[in-house]
Amino acid sequence: MSGLTYAAALEAIAERGRFGIRLGLGRTRALLAGLGHPERTIRGALVGGTNGKGSVLALAGAALREAGYRVGLTPKPHLVTYRERLEIDGRPIGAAAFAGLVEELLPIADRVGRRLGPPTEFELLTAAIYAWLARERVDLALVEVGLGGRLDATHAWNGGVAAITNVDLDHMAQLGRTVEAIAREKAAIIERGDVAVTGATGAARAIIRRRALRMGTPLAIVEPAPLLGWDRDGIEVQLPRLGRTRVGLRGRHQAANVAVADALLDALALQGIATTPGDARRRGYGTARWPGRLELLEVPRPGGGTVEVLLDGAHNPAGAAALSVALDDLRPFLRDGRSARPAPVTLILGIMADKDVDGVLHALASPVLAGATVVATQVDLPRALPAADLAAAWAAGHRGGRALVEPQVPAAVERALALAPGPVVVAGSLYLVGRARALLVDDPLLADPVEGIMGG
Repeated sequence: MSGLTYAAALEAIAERGRFGIRLGLGRTRALLAGLGHPERTIRGALVGGTNGKGSVLALAGAALREAGYRVGLTPKPHLVTYRERLEIDGRPIGAAAFAGLVEELLPIADRVGRRLGPPTEFELLTAAIYAWLARERVDLALVEVGLGGRLDATHAWNGGVAAITNVDLDHMAQLGRTVEAIAREKAAIIERGDVAVTGATGAARAIIRRRALRMGTPLAIVEPAPLLGWDRDGIEVQLPRLGRTRVGLRGRHQAANVAVADALLDALALQGIATTPGDARRRGYGTARWPGRLELLEVPRPGGGTVEVLLDGAHNPAGAAALSVALDDLRPFLRDGRSARPAPVTLILGIMADKDVDGVLHALASPVLAGATVVATQVDLPRALPAADLAAAWAAGHRGGRALVEPQVPAAVERALALAPGPVVVAGSLYLVGRARALLVDDPLLADPVEGIMGG
């Protein structure tokens, strides 16, 4: 049994956050060597891209579970607890097991630090992920790239399949100022001996194709599945071999993600890693869930009644644009609470200052949000844009509605629920979505033995 408590493990990981983002594979490879290279026993897919990575993991993982496989997933970032980043068959790692991994890794990290510099928070977590999945003897793993690809810690592993959802502008300080530069970083996860998949378009697709050719890697290029319709709980698409298929994730952008997920499953079969029959794919796609991404909740309203709340990170312009389209599509299916007529949406908004704030706000120019009341807030992180600055930026770029300032997230949520005549949307940052979800959803699987510390 671990001598390190879960609280102490969280503190040790959070302390490594002071080393910031330091791209490179040397420290992660050294940590894994200190653990006996557990990653070499795992096969599966490394999934990169700007948006949609988590949705692809959720869709492919659900289908694989329906086919009878024990699947390890590594969604990022976590919303409520660090333990969400290490998941097998939909269940996060236990607190004691997590603390034990951290305790084992700390002395290895100290030794690595003397030679290569101190490992970062994400590097330590990545090593813990591979160690746990190997020891739990999963059938395969679906691993989400953290940032970029070429020098991301997850790229210390190659499972046999590489998937790149799409490429857009994000993390430009680390990856480059153009789509082409970012695409080169992401394409680097394609290695010799892999089977690769991408849904990227334009110049990014050309760069990914050239990388696959250099590596001698078969590459499947997929287009979004034809969209047949949608309702409040998902969409329907046309897929090769499956025909009309239900997808349990909201938003028409999921037509692109399910196409990538379906091709990823084909790639796993080509590599002899896992075979997923059509009926398992149908069941998996239809029942897939991805918390915090167009997740629809019905929560009690202060004073009585209920409010529908839609959670979505939408932390970059492409994600915000997808949310805008989804809101227009979903609004006819959302209830209006206290109003007999279609009521304005109330938006709880929080954005990190190092994001493209103007780009996100511009992309949120949905007709549904034209007259929205915005409650601007901020999570308790140094990177958070002050709520007053965010409210001013919204008011400057959007006519109609009103912008309120409530810096404390719990107070912002309570205020929005109390005043909203119709649905509430929480968006702008996955950190904000995580804080709000912890307030609104009582999920025993995510309950830590002590108050958790956010990171990532």
